[in-house]
Amino acid sequence: MFAIPVYLLAVSLLINLATISRGKPSERVDRASYRARWAELRGWMLLIGAGLCIALMAVLSGSVQARVVLEERKLPMKFTWVDCQPNCRGWVSATGIVTADSPKDFDEFARGRQLGGATIVLDSSGGSVHAAIALGRRFRELGALTTVGISVQTHTARDAPANMLPVAYCESMCVFLLLSGKTRYVPETAHVRVHQIWLGDRANDAKAATYSADDLVTVERDIGRLAKYTFDMGGAGDLLSLSLNVPPWEDLHELSRDELRMTNLVTTDMVAEAGSSDAAEVEPTRKPVQSRFVSSALATSPEPARPVRSAEAMSRTGGVRTATTPLGQE
Repeated sequence: MFAIPVYLLAVSLLINLATISRGKPSERVDRASYRARWAELRGWMLLIGAGLCIALMAVLSGSVQARVVLEERKLPMKFTWVDCQPNCRGWVSATGIVTADSPKDFDEFARGRQLGGATIVLDSSGGSVHAAIALGRRFRELGALTTVGISVQTHTARDAPANMLPVAYCESMCVFLLLSGKTRYVPETAHVRVHQIWLGDRANDAKAATYSADDLVTVERDIGRLAKYTFDMGGAGDLLSLSLNVPPWEDLHELSRDELRMTNLVTTDMVAEAGSSDAAEVEPTRKPVQSRFVSSALATSPEPARPVRSAEAMSRTGGVRTATTPLGQE
């Protein structure tokens, strides 16, 4: 977008300068004046060309960065420590799909680090139910602050601070990772989206697929585990109700600010700085965790997205079940 007005300005200046330089010989004072005018025109052309190059590089750089962020969300979850001293303590960036290896990967990442009370910044489309529950319990043991965002390291200077972009997505089982924080904050521009868990190898065409009694047992068992986890983390039954109301053939439901509070996904409306321990907390009025927990009606809640749909019938990578992964087992 920035390159378009620069380009139009450049074209306008070139046209004006070219018109000036094409005067009749009788209108020119002398040959020296003509050379001076041409030198000035050439200088303007070089300056405009340099400006266009800078604008183009900025556009391409932003496009490449956006592609990198998108690709990282498709990969298994990666944990990175983002250091922002002396501005703040720093935070843990958790980006990607929750897989069976994610709890173990986090244990290895946490080894030797003092992560008690750390901030964990999530950007994920979901993943394995069991792995997300195990990972969420690890986050709770640390007394972490969870939030949604994209971590960006500034490369303009060697010791330049890192930034957290609040325009990010937390979908499917990522929402239950967000719930694991002792303190939970969701920026206004972040997107938190929910849906039902489903058999991963049949989520893409759920209506046309066939199901056995064992499949139904698997899904119901995982819903029970997820319900217990939700209540253990202090979440409200509204979160389960909203999630179970979105079948796999419908678009995800994006939680509004009121729904974020109603489900107890938000415990603070303000964070001073990412990684800081002096965040101003605003505790909402909590509802009983069992309120509105229903397991019947399946309604639609349209909001475009395609996250990883998971239940333990699938392989824990957020994709199609592998031949070596028995139904409902890891």
